[in-house]
Amino acid sequence: MPRTVEQIQFAPRMPKPLRVAAYARVSSGKDAMLHSLAAQVDHYSTYIRHHHGWEYVGVYADEAKTGTRDSRENFQRMLTDCRSGKIDHIITKSISRFSRNTVTLLETVRELKELGISVYFEEQSIDTATADGELMLSILASYAQEESLSASENQKWRVKRNFEEGIPWRFFMLGYRRENGKLTVVPEEAEIVRSIFDDYLAGKGVTAIAKRLNESGYATQSGCVFHKSAVERILRNYAYTGNLLLQTKFRENHLTKVTRRNKGELPRYHATDTHEAIIPLETFNAVQTEIQRRKEKYAPAKSQQTSPFTGLITCAICGKHYRRKTTATGPVWICSTYNSYGKSYCPSKAIPEEKLMQTAALVGHMGEIRLITAHNDNLLEFTLKDGTNAVKRWQDRSRAESWTAEMRRAAGEKTRERKQRHDES
Repeated sequence: MPRTVEQIQFAPRMPKPLRVAAYARVSSGKDAMLHSLAAQVDHYSTYIRHHHGWEYVGVYADEAKTGTRDSRENFQRMLTDCRSGKIDHIITKSISRFSRNTVTLLETVRELKELGISVYFEEQSIDTATADGELMLSILASYAQEESLSASENQKWRVKRNFEEGIPWRFFMLGYRRENGKLTVVPEEAEIVRSIFDDYLAGKGVTAIAKRLNESGYATQSGCVFHKSAVERILRNYAYTGNLLLQTKFRENHLTKVTRRNKGELPRYHATDTHEAIIPLETFNAVQTEIQRRKEKYAPAKSQQTSPFTGLITCAICGKHYRRKTTATGPVWICSTYNSYGKSYCPSKAIPEEKLMQTAALVGHMGEIRLITAHNDNLLEFTLKDGTNAVKRWQDRSRAESWTAEMRRAAGEKTRERKQRHDES
């Protein structure tokens, strides 16, 4: 019987679609940013989706105020996705939108090239997948960096001229508003500032002052609640005297944009009687003296030793860290919000240190614990370094445990007094 041989036809293998993403930097300002972002997302998503052989990955966008820095959140997220093998090709409008730093730009492009990922710059018509793409990119990126440097130097010149004329570059503080280039006092806010200085000189601490302001319904100029740091900034702000000390800080350079305290690297300017004072200079100086006095008095009392629980306990209610506090019944760990502002801001519960240590011992060695989350109902959630979780409940101290020797003596004296009164009657 003759052998039959059939030819098998294989269907042609379809090429994998190119996974394409877009990167955009949108202009600052909430309304402008939202409008620009929506427009760019719509443009790129439509363009990529309708391109044959492409698969849409997404649009990564950042606010256009950090083009010379590496801290752009969504730019970094895009690079992470590239390293994870989720992207094959990136489209961006221009070199300056991608980065104004030549070194960062070339390093990024070369890393992506090694990963097999190309970048297309629409404005310059440069595709890094081509042979001459990187050469053109290097030339144009240098131009973009010089343009950024020029803009930075022009800005510095304007700031310096303002300082020499006693004009602050930015002025945003409680008690004042800038109107027609001049600083004017806001009466109701000025009263809040005066009360802060008066309270401090009367002996109140910054935490107590912040609590009083919040309970009275006051807010900072940004509309936020008062924290200890906000009160401290007000007490140290020389501008409330009607005078200005200018260029106390400066930007390191136009690439890193790191702000540093001016310790003599640049001239400082002292402008007097530039605006109406809210606080007399004598009062301001008295407060600075009191700040230093308290610093010297209480600094030696602080222990330099840290507990293994320091920075480890987080409040499940407000998200703040717990801190150690010494009470009449012994050390406890308490939510910083509750400690500073009271139960109305965070209804959490203080944990006696001995109970905390006993509960942690049930989980394992302290070195194995990465995080402790304090929940209601005496529940502690332990997150270990190996990724596992354990939930334990700590027991409240009995009444006998919570009494100190001093409390027992006081109770004994009251009992004897009651017995004496009973015998006399």
